Amino acid sequence: MNIKQFVISRAMEAKEGAKSLAKASSKQKNQVLIKMAKAIKNRADELISENKKDIEYAEKKGLSMALIDRLTLNEKRINEMAEGLKEVTHLPDPVGEITRMWQRPNGMTVGRMRVPIGVIGIIYESRPNVTADATSLCLKAGNAVILRGGSEAINSNRAIVNIMRDAARKEGIHEGAITFIDTPDREAIMEMLKLEGIVDLIIPRGGEGLIRTVTQHSRIPVLKHYKGVCHVFVDRDADLSMAEEICFNAKVQRPGTCNAMETMLVDEAVAGKFLPKMLGRFKDAKVALKGCPKTRSVYQDIMKIKEEDFYNEYLDLILNVRVVRDIDEAIEHIAKYSSAHSDAIVTMDYNKAMRFLREVDSSAVFVNASTRLNDGYQFGLGAEIGISTDKIHARGPMGLEELTCTKFIVFGSGQLRE
Repeated sequence: MNIKQFVISRAMEAKEGAKSLAKASSKQKNQVLIKMAKAIKNRADELISENKKDIEYAEKKGLSMALIDRLTLNEKRINEMAEGLKEVTHLPDPVGEITRMWQRPNGMTVGRMRVPIGVIGIIYESRPNVTADATSLCLKAGNAVILRGGSEAINSNRAIVNIMRDAARKEGIHEGAITFIDTPDREAIMEMLKLEGIVDLIIPRGGEGLIRTVTQHSRIPVLKHYKGVCHVFVDRDADLSMAEEICFNAKVQRPGTCNAMETMLVDEAVAGKFLPKMLGRFKDAKVALKGCPKTRSVYQDIMKIKEEDFYNEYLDLILNVRVVRDIDEAIEHIAKYSSAHSDAIVTMDYNKAMRFLREVDSSAVFVNASTRLNDGYQFGLGAEIGISTDKIHARGPMGLEELTCTKFIVFGSGQLRE
């Protein structure tokens, strides 16, 4: 069997799994997730043994310690994986929800009902926990999932998938609902991206290079999140103590995430008062600072910024700082350089806050809050499969509801088209 035939056979198996899941009740789906969680805990030794093979391969390949850390499974991470599966059981099942009903003049009633998308392909890198996280969300929303993890985690991912497939089968769910492309051959991804009519949606999770490659080659709709170039604008009417805490949290709390602040914009009316203390605090936290000429005139111990720096997603303790004339220039800057992920304003002026919300076109726009809060759990959606910067179908954190679509339902009493 060649790569094309192999991928098609796996996709058709997933299609059968989707049919099985579409008929499953919420109780049955929750029971499957609980069984998966127990099995993952009970077979932790097996997972760690398989994971060691991946770690040894990664070390021979010369991968960085950071990547090896992301790849590593230990007892704590396995327990967290199991708890994540159980947490999804507590989330409301969106499948079958009727979102709206209305009556037409001819007496028929029209409505919309939430239904599964069908078969979702997840293409991801490094972290084996994504295998369980993505499966749990897709399964609860009634979707079969085709998983294609990175070659560096193939043994770990295969072991996790086998455990979950066993649990699904024992609960009467077709095991194709959890399908794994267990070959390191990159051609498998290209073949997977051609399967329109079998696979309904592709979600890539990883670096910008992976997402651009998937988008370029896919014949299937792709939900994208290229990068997070996020901003916080400190307005002249801000509570500066609040602004300091928000900016520090947005950059320092976890700088390697897509919703961390990469550029801080400061209104020139408060720059002289705000920047010395704020930048000093960043320096103490080992943040490397790059500033515009106005910033450097207020605070000298800072590198000179280049325009291309404003496009960077650093994912590190590096921060751009720019002093702007006013809210107009702040919004112009964000429109030019933002990746439409997460942007915030700190202000006590209601009109400016509302203007910022209307005019800044990002997946999440904040007033007096950290960009780090753009997260499914923080928004009350429960777990998420990622943050979409697309505008079609889903935007922002993608929880269970975003893993469904709607269909029209009609109740009649013999109505005919005249």
